[in-house]
Amino acid sequence: MERTYEVKLAEKILQLDKLRDELYEELMMKLGSHAHELLRTLQNS
Repeated sequence: MERTYEVKLAEKILQLDKLRDELYEELMMKLGSHAHELLRTLQNS
């Protein structure tokens, strides 16, 4: 069965979401409660 573009796109989104979770967890381990604050500051700049 051939995968459609939409299925491939959805899979990429899921992979990125998993990577985001892993990176956020790493940031939390390094910065603790300051991780969220840093993300918000960077996002709003």
